[in-house]
Amino acid sequence: MQGTVDGFGYGLVTPVVAYLMACLGAALGLRCTTRAVRRGGRQRPLWLALGSAAIGSGIWTMHFVAMMGFSVAEAPIGYDRATTFASLAVAVVMVGVGIFVVGRRRVTVMALVTGGMLTGLGIASMHYLGMAGMRLRGTLEYNTFLVALSVLIAVVAAIAALWAAVSLHGLRTTLAASLVMGVAVSGMHYAGMAAVSVHLHPATGPADAGEPATTLLAPVLVGPVLFLLLAAAVVLWDPLLVTGGADARGDEAEESRRPGIPAQRTAAPPPGRAAWAADAARRHGYGGPPDHPGHDG
Repeated sequence: MQGTVDGFGYGLVTPVVAYLMACLGAALGLRCTTRAVRRGGRQRPLWLALGSAAIGSGIWTMHFVAMMGFSVAEAPIGYDRATTFASLAVAVVMVGVGIFVVGRRRVTVMALVTGGMLTGLGIASMHYLGMAGMRLRGTLEYNTFLVALSVLIAVVAAIAALWAAVSLHGLRTTLAASLVMGVAVSGMHYAGMAAVSVHLHPATGPADAGEPATTLLAPVLVGPVLFLLLAAAVVLWDPLLVTGGADARGDEAEESRRPGIPAQRTAAPPPGRAAWAADAARRHGYGGPPDHPGHDG
């Protein structure tokens, strides 16, 4: 027996809130990645880690906010706590690996493609691992074409987002990229959900229902949302992340102050025309003290 699936149990509330969470995480993560790539230094790994945690948390929050509107009419849905938290870890770690590939090495096309593929596969893995954590009286079945399409959307979106992070340094361009990435991540999610059908099992005994969505997801989502707000405060506290960077003179000054780089001295300019003329005048007796004492006639 096929179950009746509804992905919009709360109307447009869950899709809109989920989209905003994805945009917030993407914006914070891209700004942190931009900061790490442009400025480097000892704090680069910290900014890359913060960026990967922001993107991973935003995507995970987006997924489970959207899942709060998902229901099967004939069977209650619960979630396994361990699998749910594992999906968050997968999102942060996989996105982190992709970001570090781009941020720790010289930015090349190969680095962007590799990092984007890892990040996109991390997004898709989080989605389908979170789906595997669902507990209901039935089996989830997937349309292979739509699953492949959802993974492709995730990979392309990740490559485009990382390219924007390393190529477009302005605040407005980053915000625009985060809006596009939010659309792509939401599109990936709902493409994956469109691939789902539920084959119900006969009620022959007590089923492993897990924890209800409102009992598990609502409290669990508080942590990632608070983290995103804290990350937003950190980003706003750093003027470089808000303005998009300092001028080249400031970059050169900072570069000269880094440990292991000797201070550069400015070479003295060669004598100018005025110095040459003064020396010639002195040798010909047109000014200044004579080279030898003179005698009165």
